[in-house]
Amino acid sequence: MAGILIVDDSRTSRKILRKILEDKGYTVVGEAVNGEEGYLKYQELKPDLVTLDITMPKMDGLESLRLIKKFDEEAKAIMITAAGQKEKMLLAIKSGAQDFIAKPYEASDVIKVVEKCLM
Repeated sequence: MAGILIVDDSRTSRKILRKILEDKGYTVVGEAVNGEEGYLKYQELKPDLVTLDITMPKMDGLESLRLIKKFDEEAKAIMITAAGQKEKMLLAIKSGAQDFIAKPYEASDVIKVVEKCLM
């Protein structure tokens, strides 16, 4: 199964996402609490997929995505967004994100998007 890196400043969100992914058989290879740490962990772990929250301290998910894509243009990323961030979502897709998941999310929605991105 694919190795996934979770980048989100919310400990609760990371925990929920980890459980959804691991229950489906995916391996969570690491977690990061902001975009800068996410970028560094991506370089270190080279996961098959990274989930990036858009709004985070230090460095947001969009900037982290740009750095990750510069480091690895084949990187697969899913953006996690709060409702009402449509402009940022469009920017994320233009910056190379494969897809996005809106909070609050259902486990089935997460798995559907992850499976589509890893095909």
